Amino acid sequence: MGLAEVLDWTASALNRVDGDAFFAAFDEGHAVQYFYEPFLQKFDPELRKDLGVWYTPTEIVEYQVERVDTVLREELHIADGLADPRVIVLDPCCGTGAYVRAVLTRIAKTLNDKGGDSLTAQDLKTAALERVLGFEILPAPFVIAHLQIGLLLETLGAPLNESKDERVGVYLTNALTGWKPPKEPKTLLLFPEMAEERDAADRIKRRDSILVILGNPPYDGFAGVAVTAEERALSDAYRATRLAPPPQGQGLNDLYVRFFRMAERRIVEMNQPQKGIICFISNYSWLDGLSFTGMRERYLEVFERIAIDNLNGDKYKTGKLTPEGDPDPSAFSTEYNREGIQVGTAVTLLVKNGVPLAGAAPRSIRFRHFWGKNKRADLLADNVPYQELIPVAEIGYPFLPGLIASGYTTWSALPALFPTSFPGVKTSRDDFLVDIDRDRLLARLQTYFDPDVSHAEMRQLNPGVMEDTPRFKGEAVRDTLRKRGFLPDNIVRYCYRPFDTRWLYWEPETKLLDEKRSDYFPHVFEGNIALVSQQKPRREWQPSQVICRIGCLDLMDRSASFFPLYLHSDGSSLLEPVGKRPNLSDTAAAYIADLDVGPEDLFYHALAIMHAPAYRTENAGALRQDWPRIPLPATQKALLASAALGRRVAALLDTETPVPGVTAGSIREELKAVAVFTRTDGKQARSDAGDLDVTAGWGYAGKGGVTMPGRGKIETSNAERRTPNAEGHFNVQSSTLDVQRSFDVYLNDLTCWRNVPVSVWEYTIGGYQVIKKWLSYREKPLLGRGLTVAEVRYVTETARRIAALIAMQAELDENYRIVAADTYTIF
Repeated sequence: MGLAEVLDWTASALNRVDGDAFFAAFDEGHAVQYFYEPFLQKFDPELRKDLGVWYTPTEIVEYQVERVDTVLREELHIADGLADPRVIVLDPCCGTGAYVRAVLTRIAKTLNDKGGDSLTAQDLKTAALERVLGFEILPAPFVIAHLQIGLLLETLGAPLNESKDERVGVYLTNALTGWKPPKEPKTLLLFPEMAEERDAADRIKRRDSILVILGNPPYDGFAGVAVTAEERALSDAYRATRLAPPPQGQGLNDLYVRFFRMAERRIVEMNQPQKGIICFISNYSWLDGLSFTGMRERYLEVFERIAIDNLNGDKYKTGKLTPEGDPDPSAFSTEYNREGIQVGTAVTLLVKNGVPLAGAAPRSIRFRHFWGKNKRADLLADNVPYQELIPVAEIGYPFLPGLIASGYTTWSALPALFPTSFPGVKTSRDDFLVDIDRDRLLARLQTYFDPDVSHAEMRQLNPGVMEDTPRFKGEAVRDTLRKRGFLPDNIVRYCYRPFDTRWLYWEPETKLLDEKRSDYFPHVFEGNIALVSQQKPRREWQPSQVICRIGCLDLMDRSASFFPLYLHSDGSSLLEPVGKRPNLSDTAAAYIADLDVGPEDLFYHALAIMHAPAYRTENAGALRQDWPRIPLPATQKALLASAALGRRVAALLDTETPVPGVTAGSIREELKAVAVFTRTDGKQARSDAGDLDVTAGWGYAGKGGVTMPGRGKIETSNAERRTPNAEGHFNVQSSTLDVQRSFDVYLNDLTCWRNVPVSVWEYTIGGYQVIKKWLSYREKPLLGRGLTVAEVRYVTETARRIAALIAMQAELDENYRIVAADTYTIF
């Protein structure tokens, strides 16, 4: 095979290694840090991610082992903890053996603390061979685990006896299968040794009670083998609920959930007596995700104690920032992997001690947060106090702290009032189908539909629209659409981002428009309006928007849903003549009939409530979990007053309709000085001189042409001077309009919008900082031109709309409190 020379090179390299120094790293328990993880990172980074190979930092491993040892002693009343010969320990995904090694080290410490004798080494070896067990499905880490543990035993004076074929209790097996005797004949394996390994692991799975299951389950969906029916069925126990809302989404398909269920089933259903401990560090999405309501409900029912150590470090929920805005890296950040992993993590401790709660007392959990760069050291030091949480059934038993007002769970969720909603449009080809300028979009489309423009030419002009994906074949789609022809009337206004309406080519056929929402499109008609909300925000809950056009899925930062006020009736049913009908549930229809009001009044009332800062603050925990719930006023007077406020909010959010006193007519006195476009030298601005060009660095093209926000240029107006943080944000909070605390927001070195109040500049809706987001898309290299006069004044108008919204907050809060104090009772 021509390998002799290659093997000679390999031997030569190995012969240059200082063996003692190299194996000292194994003796110290850091083999993965120095060998396996860096090797995979260099050899195949994507494979490393697929295999879920993440070196678990020593502090986390030690913390979990110490917690388990303490619980064994204090709660299960096993005086010697992990060192007791009756305690069987399993790491079902042991990787290179970090947890097995740490358990053996803890056992050795306990035995030595007891005084030790000449049989201590023999006790330790017995533990390693018979009751400190590990399962691993990947051969490479399996081999390294054997090497590490064998070296540890040698270091501790308990070497394996090769003449007796002694082996430590680490087995090459799928931990998720084989726990019950198979009904079908065993699968024939390629090598007899593999069959022997499988059979030995299966005997372990069916032996006496496993008292402790701990480790770090895989983070990716790759299991290393085809998913069996047995494995797939593991999460079925979490798919039904008694009191909590049913699970939604695909989260239960995540691999780590199967490991939780495997461990829970072993401890709760298979152990006799039903006692044991589970301690995993895992993806923390299950703590509050909508997919995991049944999982959380079950744990509250079957475990006597639950403790959560939340290590945060999530890219999506917090941007890897602490509440104070400081860096909050992943707990898995290491020297070789400074980024760590993208999702947040948590250590979960589940204890089954066989002593059920007396009576019907609500089950509580213990919870604490760890933040910042020193979280691993803080975890090991155990210096952060726990808080007691009592999860609430109506919002899915979240295992995270959060505020919820008295009576909130009795209010009606948004879909219970307006039952029909639609997700937003997803183009998957924004750069082709969406544009700020209608003429530019029209020109692209005419070229696309032009039979004289070849596919190759089109690919050069716009590669994205010709690129094949699993759901889209560029050339085939273009051939189909050119035969049918261009639909010029389908260039429509499109709510792309908050306060940022553009043009969209709404293509009703093929996958040129990835998710066109054909069922939603007929309900977008003149005079109709829709609330925009979301069921579970990625970060903090954001107030609803209102639109009267078709909207983007990303109008909110995670899956915007649109609740129309009216639904179009096409006359296909005798019960529904052509026209429109209110989008109301039976409950909502009965309510407005009882109060003798219209559907619009209920719609605008809901908008007013959701824009009250007090509503968002007092119910922050619940709003983070599910659809917002709306208190219904008990009287007609209260509902009409609330609806009047909602109409004012809606007018300010509709950027294409002028608002007297704010964007049209005689401007209110307090708004006249807000966001005034100014040339800093006092001269008149000229568009032909570049004065309207956005070149201050507000945005740039990222990977794949995605627009990324930049730092831009901002200065404090008047005497105040502040320094932005690393992201260019100013950590200033204000709930009232105060033009004395304001910024000058620059287009370029010569022009700016003078006097933008802090609260206006930092105003977010849909998860986006409104004005900054708008500017990021209009940096001249991205837009291809300078701003128009109308666009410059649009920013001024937007700032004034936001200022007027902020000025309403006290009224909105007072309205919310009046309504919440006297709500309508629905029978």
